[in-house]
Amino acid sequence: MHPTRKAVLTSVVLLAVAATGCEPGGATSSHRTSAEPGCPTALARAKQAVKKAQDVDAPWKGPTTGPAALRGKSVVYIAQTLSNPGVAGVAQGVQEAASILGWHARTINGQGTPTAIRSAFKKALDLKPDGIVIAGFDPKSVADEVERADAAGIEVIGWHATAAPGPSAKLGLFSNVTSKVEDVARISADWIIARSRGRAGVVLFTDATVPFAKHKSDLIKKQLATCSDVKLLSYRNIPIPEANNRSIREVRSLLSRFGDRWTDSAAINDLYFRHSAAVLRAAGKDGAGAPYNIGAGDGDPSAFQRINGEQFQAATVPEPLSEQGWQIVDEFNRAFAGRSPSGYVAPVHITTAANSGGALSWDSEGYRQAYRKIWGK
Repeated sequence: MHPTRKAVLTSVVLLAVAATGCEPGGATSSHRTSAEPGCPTALARAKQAVKKAQDVDAPWKGPTTGPAALRGKSVVYIAQTLSNPGVAGVAQGVQEAASILGWHARTINGQGTPTAIRSAFKKALDLKPDGIVIAGFDPKSVADEVERADAAGIEVIGWHATAAPGPSAKLGLFSNVTSKVEDVARISADWIIARSRGRAGVVLFTDATVPFAKHKSDLIKKQLATCSDVKLLSYRNIPIPEANNRSIREVRSLLSRFGDRWTDSAAINDLYFRHSAAVLRAAGKDGAGAPYNIGAGDGDPSAFQRINGEQFQAATVPEPLSEQGWQIVDEFNRAFAGRSPSGYVAPVHITTAANSGGALSWDSEGYRQAYRKIWGK
């Protein structure tokens, strides 16, 4: 059983959070100058959505039928950068699932630059695999290489490669594995609205070089605007490969500019909060207090550690990273067998210290057993 299923007091805690508008032990926001919520209608809707998304009972709702495992296949996983924990987590899932099928799986690090990513793709093509994964970068940036893959009969699958899940014939993708970006963005903003009772000062972090990420942060911004007393203080573009260095400078500047008006943050990736924690700590901020940070995606182990320890991250909307790696392998198996994509999209989920159960990841329960049964393994 997944560790999150052990959080037996979750429903009681979550109801308390919804009622008070703050995390357990959290300080009252400086924006709450009145007992009345800032946007009653939006707040009521947000609280209901957040309660549903924090449910830890997530049985497998993915595919239960499909082709048996084919033999002797090889796949290459091209990572935008392995410094992105989400990309790295899915890579591990692909490796694990491929080993179950007896396939050869190799990961190539694109190192976060367009030139290095194209070089990685060319290396992948030279290996003449049966399948290639575009992980975390725009297929349009390697359009020529994707065309070469298609001409060679190599199946291409994306992970966070486009804004929408499923196939994209125009971009040469058999399928793109991701949660629905609209759902992730909406629930991330709703969490801020619910936590703050509709009165928050928000900083939003994005990577505008990745269309998927920019689209997600634009949707978060749009959803935050449904509550009139939630103010977007700053919308910061920090490319993920630069997050290590730039986050420190940016957070220091934001603290200086906004002080206690900065009550909440959302970022397209948990990685930003890994790098900002040291600055917030040095500024004397309470790890369990404001700014309350939510990662709108990935949910890597370090994010869970920060959340569990209440150290400058309050929540994440985790992708089921290992599960999605298994899904990628299953989608390849369907492609190799001449079948259609599964069409499965993982449901949105929110993890906080109240419902994590001490776990370091989130995956739907039973996915390994389900896929192994499909594959006959």
